[in-house]
Amino acid sequence: MTAVRLVSYNDSYGLPGGAWRWVALALFLVAVAVAGLVIAMPAQAGWLGVGLVTGLGAMAALVFYAIWPRASIGAVKARHIAEAATRANIAWAVTNSDGAIVHCNDAYRQIAGSRERDAPPPAQLALGGETSAAMLYRLNRRASTRQSHEEMFELPGGFEMLGAVRPLSDGRTGWWFTPRIAAPKSAAAAAAVPEKVPVAFAGHTALFQEAPIGIAIAERDGTIREANKPFREFFANAGEIKDRPLRDLAPQSETTAIDEALARAEMENGTILTLHASADRLAEIHLRPLARSDGLALYLIDVSEQKALETKFAQSQKMQAVGQLAGGVAHDFNNLLTVIIGNCEFLLMRHTAGDPSFREINEVHQNALRAATLVGQLLAFSRKQTLQPRVLMLRQVIGELAQLLRRLLREGIELTLDHGVDVWSVRADETQISNALINLVVNARDAMPKGGTVTIATRNETITRATPLASGVMAPGEYVCIEVRDTGIGIPKDNVEKIFDPFFTTKPVGQGTGLGLATVYGIIRQTGGFVSVESEVGRGTVFRIHLPRYQGELIPAATEPPPPRDITGQDTILLVEDEEAVRSFAARALKLRGYNVLEASGGEEALELVRRHTAVIHLLITDVVMPNMDGPTLVRAVRRLRPDMAVIFMSGYAEEAFRRNDENAAELHFLAKPFGLKQLAAKVKDVLSQAPSPKPVNETTAAN
Repeated sequence: MTAVRLVSYNDSYGLPGGAWRWVALALFLVAVAVAGLVIAMPAQAGWLGVGLVTGLGAMAALVFYAIWPRASIGAVKARHIAEAATRANIAWAVTNSDGAIVHCNDAYRQIAGSRERDAPPPAQLALGGETSAAMLYRLNRRASTRQSHEEMFELPGGFEMLGAVRPLSDGRTGWWFTPRIAAPKSAAAAAAVPEKVPVAFAGHTALFQEAPIGIAIAERDGTIREANKPFREFFANAGEIKDRPLRDLAPQSETTAIDEALARAEMENGTILTLHASADRLAEIHLRPLARSDGLALYLIDVSEQKALETKFAQSQKMQAVGQLAGGVAHDFNNLLTVIIGNCEFLLMRHTAGDPSFREINEVHQNALRAATLVGQLLAFSRKQTLQPRVLMLRQVIGELAQLLRRLLREGIELTLDHGVDVWSVRADETQISNALINLVVNARDAMPKGGTVTIATRNETITRATPLASGVMAPGEYVCIEVRDTGIGIPKDNVEKIFDPFFTTKPVGQGTGLGLATVYGIIRQTGGFVSVESEVGRGTVFRIHLPRYQGELIPAATEPPPPRDITGQDTILLVEDEEAVRSFAARALKLRGYNVLEASGGEEALELVRRHTAVIHLLITDVVMPNMDGPTLVRAVRRLRPDMAVIFMSGYAEEAFRRNDENAAELHFLAKPFGLKQLAAKVKDVLSQAPSPKPVNETTAAN
């Protein structure tokens, strides 16, 4: 039931067998009889008899030569093709109209778990397991109706396989099972291949032509003799490939790799070549020597799409890892900046503009503020900034922003707006979306030194299938797309993959921090959207932002807050911060404003202080990330004791502020580090003015 001999001796040059063979035999017998007479009566026969005998013998020899069966050139070619199919590590089988296996190769027996002498199982039962049963059933249905079909499925262990069926002649059907990316063949498996493999069956060269992977027959030097359609299509840009060396079909940079693979294929009984046909075309070519000839069988698997997905996934993972690192650094650095900025402001209160020390102190203060801006960009990239989202109509937002954008563009650069009809609303932070668009427009301006046009376009877009991007996999759904197009110099392909990396810039030193596009990436991803880029050198660049459509109802206007209380500076504030320098600065700043400040270095100490303090505590200001008990846990415990107490969270970034909090982040008060005296005082005044007056706590309640 394995492969049988493909070539019979019926395919021959000359005349067919049958009656002609009897004619040749009769001529031979006549020649023998005449020769006997000539020998018996040489005098009577003379030279005429000798000539007759010679002519009859020559005629018989020619007839025998003409009708003698010999394999044709076409049959030899078919034998090579069949041998390549038999030795393929791609499993195939041929079924008759009843679905029974009539031919198969060793790879099929291996995946079906069938020994050589046993009858192989039907194709629809070849693969065990629930994951493949449904796929095999669908393939079998298509095979029974004489339809071509192929389908990808996953085997246990995470391996992917392509199953395909094709109708063949005589009511038969070809089945193929192709691994997505075949693993290199082990030395033990290579040694187990028999030296001589039976040549495949006659009349089924369709297995070669209709295979879902590329197959070619080549000389040992790599010259292509025969190739099927998938193989030819992969090298379509190279033109006609028959009788051309493999090295001529690939870029010159691949010549050395091809020569080494050809040498290994002969010495190691097969090898795998990874071939870069172009910048975006990649294939794995399995080279196997043919046992009964001096040729090679080449099996080509196009892995271009697979590698592109792997590259995008790796880029997304890298961006996420860098973002986590940036967020962690920003958190610790913001504590330092809070202390520097706060103490500089204390010094500036004593050293006014006429003081000799004012200039140096002010320089430190200004540079600390610049550092805070830089850290803010890192937080935007790492998606850990504080957002204040609301429902936006992008057409209106961009229209209002256009006046500012035109002032940023120099002479010779035109800004145009192209809005779609009835663009959907989105839920985002208007300030951050505006910052992202400003960064993109400024980037486009710098890419057009000789002038040009920047276009901001909006439209509705429905994504029907998951789309992999460098910023993640965009799920199917309804999105609002914002395009920022320019007619500039474009971005080289090598730089496109790095364009959103923090601190990556192609500008001269001193002309850019490399955080502009990284900030755009972080803002859009934290908003729940996606950003992508397309560029061609000399043709310009297109940045696309996809923001999810807002599906909810319009948020009603906020109710009018209660009238503010008269704040005289006598309110009591509980300040919880594990960094002593930050706690010292904040406590000093609040005391200068007249507040009564209770200090705690951690959550447990603060909770114990709340239990013991019987007087009213008007406000709790707590850091978020603290050892043992963090800020959200402390707030939940405190509100069980004093539910009316107002709360302000302070942290270097927003994500940790609410990741373990059950409340809506939009309803919580948050003070982002670094902050100065004015920001702290303004936030405290704003929160206390809106908070209801807390009720006194008696000693019994506090003790509990």
